[in-house]
Amino acid sequence: MANDGTSSLLDPSIFEYLKAHGEEELEVGDKLHQITAALNRHISTCQGFLSRIHSTPSSKLPPLLKHVEDDGIKPEIETIGELAQFASNYPYYKYNGKWTRAVQNVVATILLTGWLGGLGTESRPGELGRLLTIEEVGQILKVPVNIKDRDAFHITIEEYILALTDITEELSRLAMNSVTMGDIDLTVRISGFIKDLFAGFQLLNLKNDIVRKRVDAVKYHVKKVEDVIYDLSLRNLIPKQEVSP
Repeated sequence: MANDGTSSLLDPSIFEYLKAHGEEELEVGDKLHQITAALNRHISTCQGFLSRIHSTPSSKLPPLLKHVEDDGIKPEIETIGELAQFASNYPYYKYNGKWTRAVQNVVATILLTGWLGGLGTESRPGELGRLLTIEEVGQILKVPVNIKDRDAFHITIEEYILALTDITEELSRLAMNSVTMGDIDLTVRISGFIKDLFAGFQLLNLKNDIVRKRVDAVKYHVKKVEDVIYDLSLRNLIPKQEVSP
């Protein structure tokens, strides 16, 4: 009799609620996995196209960058749009861990393409050495950035900063390969950019441990390029006025 009395106090709707919400979370997780898997495939394709910059002289970059934009970045934009539309129906910070790394990689491909002179518009043509702002990245992806007033998909400041650390690594590699291709000017330009970027990072009050560690690692990319510049200077391959201070 005691058991019957206890059972009668349990409202079956409690478990129905838990079951329904558990099933919803599984469905949402599965859908997000499908979208991010597609996004990661597009990222890999785009990164593959961009890897060709290491064997392409800067004078021949425009056709390659057009290929990157059309067949690499455009599919990324479309899938980001699908992700944003779906994810905005659910609490952002409950699920953002499922896509943040992929979004960071997308932003990095855009930043690198923009820095190399791609992603120009009629109002602002592409320019070698140009760093796109987070707002410009958001405009390209057609999604909001750094949202504070509502719960919706967006590009975060952390994702943008982490993407910047990614491209410094890629550019430090390009600096060395540019020497092999005889493009000393590009090596010098990359050196100046990475130094300026690292100096800018020092002005930030970074509280996220992951971001802080990744930013700190940029100093190794700076050192790598500085060594290249120093070697070129010893061989008198860089006019004195072009050497970054």
